[in-house]
Amino acid sequence: MAPRILLCGDVFGRLNQLFKRVSSVNKSAGPFDALLCVGQFFPDSPELLDEFMAYIEGGSHIPLPTYFIGDYGVAAPKILLAASKDSANRGFKMEGLKVCDNLFWLKGSGKFNLFGLSVTYLSGRKSSNVQQFGTYSEDDVDALRAIAEEPGVVDLFLTNEWPSGVTNGAAASDIPAGFSDSTGSDSTISELVQEIKPRYHIAGSKGIHYAREPYSNVDAVHITRFIGLASVGNRDKQKFIHAISPTPASTMSSTEIAMKTTNTTLSPYTSAEEKASPKDTVKRPSDGSSDSQHWRYDVSQKRQKYDTGDKLCFKFTSSGSCPRGETCNFRHDTDATEHCLRGVCFEFLNKGKCDKGPDCRFRHSLQDEGPDTRSRECWFCLSSPNVESHLIISIGEHYYLALAKGPLVEDHVLIIPVEHMPNTLSLSSESDAELLRFQNSLKRYFKNQEKEVIFFEWASVRGFHANLQVIPIASSKAVMVEKAFNLAAQKLEFKFVTKKFDSISDGRKFLKTQIDGNSSLFYAEIPGGTILLHHVEEKDTFPAQFGREVLAGLLNMADNADWRNRKHNKDEELKIVEDFKNRFQEYDPNH
Repeated sequence: MAPRILLCGDVFGRLNQLFKRVSSVNKSAGPFDALLCVGQFFPDSPELLDEFMAYIEGGSHIPLPTYFIGDYGVAAPKILLAASKDSANRGFKMEGLKVCDNLFWLKGSGKFNLFGLSVTYLSGRKSSNVQQFGTYSEDDVDALRAIAEEPGVVDLFLTNEWPSGVTNGAAASDIPAGFSDSTGSDSTISELVQEIKPRYHIAGSKGIHYAREPYSNVDAVHITRFIGLASVGNRDKQKFIHAISPTPASTMSSTEIAMKTTNTTLSPYTSAEEKASPKDTVKRPSDGSSDSQHWRYDVSQKRQKYDTGDKLCFKFTSSGSCPRGETCNFRHDTDATEHCLRGVCFEFLNKGKCDKGPDCRFRHSLQDEGPDTRSRECWFCLSSPNVESHLIISIGEHYYLALAKGPLVEDHVLIIPVEHMPNTLSLSSESDAELLRFQNSLKRYFKNQEKEVIFFEWASVRGFHANLQVIPIASSKAVMVEKAFNLAAQKLEFKFVTKKFDSISDGRKFLKTQIDGNSSLFYAEIPGGTILLHHVEEKDTFPAQFGREVLAGLLNMADNADWRNRKHNKDEELKIVEDFKNRFQEYDPNH
């Protein structure tokens, strides 16, 4: 059943009126799963503050999960600063920072899954004076441009202001009286919506309701519907609540996603020469074919027409790969990627400073700390205050087993050395024996579930704390693993060294001869005793999440390639770990 979503324009703090209307709609046409608010959410005058605070402090009830991006207005800085400092909101929270029960602030920009729907957003408004709340930054825009390059179709895009030019080519009779493109519109959003190509684009801020005819997208088969919403309690009684029930694009067939209405127009944002008929080339829902699963590695993407100066590419810096490759306008700096993976703030790397100051949870220094400092800051060192010990499943003398953060699939785990080492191939022979026991135990555990297991590691010369990824797949897909990796390698213009061994032990002995400290190494131990190996020289770039991205494509889980899209809260993680422990108990070499 498709999720049922309510959309709302500027609230201006009128929560009594909003939730009275929501409850009425929910009763007559619901139940609805969530409410998404665009435009100013907070009061525009102190008179409404008591009413607003009654919901924040728990005196009044918010009837369904409510998400907002209009983080400006009276009391916004005070309330949102408190939410930012809440320990429950630490880390990446693209799915929203909890302000109070059923109320979530979509901060900055991001993408998250909402009842199967892929939702992207840009909070705040455009301003030459970027502030902590109420305005978006260049980094927020860069992050969305990176998200736009990811496979899959975005269902909803939420912005506060309208995209400039949205009425171009639209029926004049449908454009609201008094409409002006000069206020409440933003050309940056026009650029973003062309890149993201959402199925629905929702915006507020203009105080009027406008549902534009659907328009086609360049280089995509699906159409986009723009909906502008009026403000809650507006004098003209224009529509401020809109209900939709879209089927998630990820579950739709290619035929369904390409369907158009008779009133579909050309894109309002493209020039005449670009208004060609859409080509079925990009942004298709995953259809399971091996070739389409890895289009993200194709570097033949068009060069974007905006000035980037010498800014770092967010996608490359945060993950080690960028699908635009050499055609990307942003800088690809492997040193910056290594710093980012070691916990250095992206904004600090990009600008030399971070506006969040001491409130930022990332490091603002490039200094190479000593081993004691590294261990204290490391997420994987058991002695570190940053280690998430509730994810640990089993501990040995040299290695421990833990649930992966944002697991690709159920039972996605990591084998992690206790010692702070950059890769598992540099550890002693004594510790190898314990690693092999873990690997063989996991193979038996998964075989009992009719699954095969893939082990892979990115052994970078600048690695921080090693972890061997362990991802199970259905036995029926095992024969496709080598082909999927080879296809991805072909897209990146390299070829794997392939070796076959009778045992994991023999394979590991071979791998240990390949690590020399001068080049990085990616390897995968796949079903059938085969090892795929690729040396990466210092001057070359390589996607740090390569293994996960390949398997996400193979399993038709493209949205799960980024671990941040699969994050669970702590209670959910505790339950997953407990369930795994119970099932793994008889196989656990440390039990």
